[in-house]
Amino acid sequence: MIDKKEFLTKYNIEESELEASALSWDELTAICEDYIQREEKLRNIGKDFVNDYLYDIEKAGIHSYRYRIKAPGHLLEKIIRKRCEHFERFEKIDRSNYYKYLTDLIGIRVFFLYREDWIYFHKYITSVFENNPDLYVEDRIHDFDENEAHYYIAERPKVYRRTGDSRIYDEDIIDIRSDGIYRSLHYIIKYKGYYVEIQGRTLFEEGWSEIDHDIVYPYFKDDEMLTDFSTLLNRLSGMADEMSSYFRRMRSIKEDTEKAAEKAAENAEGTGEDA
Repeated sequence: MIDKKEFLTKYNIEESELEASALSWDELTAICEDYIQREEKLRNIGKDFVNDYLYDIEKAGIHSYRYRIKAPGHLLEKIIRKRCEHFERFEKIDRSNYYKYLTDLIGIRVFFLYREDWIYFHKYITSVFENNPDLYVEDRIHDFDENEAHYYIAERPKVYRRTGDSRIYDEDIIDIRSDGIYRSLHYIIKYKGYYVEIQGRTLFEEGWSEIDHDIVYPYFKDDEMLTDFSTLLNRLSGMADEMSSYFRRMRSIKEDTEKAAEKAAENAEGTGEDA
């Protein structure tokens, strides 16, 4: 059994926040114990997903990937936070149904070298999984599909875009959310009885995000100094992404120029022979 005081301290949760969630410690403990029993199954499902759909990175249109299952402490922390932020939506969550509410128990990250390359993965994932708006989940309990053999995209794919990204996304095929400083693709897949969350980012974006989540989010998001430092690092990662795109564009221009020069030389040589 997890120690309540130790848990609250580790995850920077006030006793008042726990009370506001209206979840008893006994219920949270029961959720944790149930989840621990499911961990191995979830880990195997994540491994199966990777092996079935992402192992061939060229086919999937990605640079690389990694996956994890949610840690028990983070699970409880998120449930408390969600109950406080959206009580009505999470009012009925308990030990018997929490996995129907949380879509990121199994989390997969896919990475791109260039920000524009998201479209290749999008086309791939929406071709291997059914993407029918009629199947998108609204009510976490009522809309949960108990058929473990039915694999499909359970929410409309969405992207959080940075300022200046407007030209690389198409709102007809993906839900565009404007954040300004954060870029990430999000897909929720129903797979083998559970939800799998896929996030897509560039390598530079992932570097900033990992540091931000390790130091700032969600436990020190009100710390002004840490937030300012994270914002600065975020800007640097955004500039690195832009430079990467410029590099590739310059290479493409140079290759086109060289090919045109070679073709012109060939034409000139051919004309001389005819003469």
